[in-house]
Amino acid sequence: MRKSFVVLFLTITLIFQSSSPVHAQFFGLGSTEVTQLLNHAELVSQYIRQGLQLQEALKQTADMIENSEIFTSQVFGPIMSDINALSDIVQGGQALAYSLANLDTQFRNRFRGYAYNPRSYYTDYRNWSQTSLDTTRSTLRAAGLQSQQLQNEQSVMSGVRQMALSAEGRMKALQVANQIAEQEVQQLMKLRELMLVDLQSKEAYQAHEVQKEAATEAAAEQFFRYSHQNSSGNTFQAGWK
Repeated sequence: MRKSFVVLFLTITLIFQSSSPVHAQFFGLGSTEVTQLLNHAELVSQYIRQGLQLQEALKQTADMIENSEIFTSQVFGPIMSDINALSDIVQGGQALAYSLANLDTQFRNRFRGYAYNPRSYYTDYRNWSQTSLDTTRSTLRAAGLQSQQLQNEQSVMSGVRQMALSAEGRMKALQVANQIAEQEVQQLMKLRELMLVDLQSKEAYQAHEVQKEAATEAAAEQFFRYSHQNSSGNTFQAGWK
């Protein structure tokens, strides 16, 4: 309706502007003047259509610009530095850390399995206990470090949350979603590392208990296999009357 009204108004205006005084009355116009007026009206209608098309093109261009804008700075957590810090903090004392390059060799040297050596039993027992204690302590230190890292992660999520509130357009919304997904991956990685720390503590304690029992049984076996021959030629064996 608005478009038709504009066309009609412009047509009437052109009629009064282009008509001579002789043809001032609308119903007294000749065929030539009528044809010219209709041509002017069609031209005005084309201009209106072009204006509407230009308006739509400008709107689409503005929409494209808005949806293609990106955040100049994005927030990502320092995942590698956090993981490296956790890997380093569990390597303390005689702890059997999962991040040790020679973990298998150290484990075999400290826990030799079923064997008995009367001259080194107490030394070995001290090493077993110290290994278990140091591993437990490194586990607690790793848990404390992760507690400190939670504060940094909270600041990171605050930045992402602020971006989500101020995001305009699809590109910025996608960037916020990508940052949230990246934070989820980081949390899973840290959770896996915390599980490794917990496992190393449990396995070190289990190795200590198994090795202690194995050494005790090996000593008992050595005792019952021991035999001695006195001066009269009689042979005595430990554990037998």
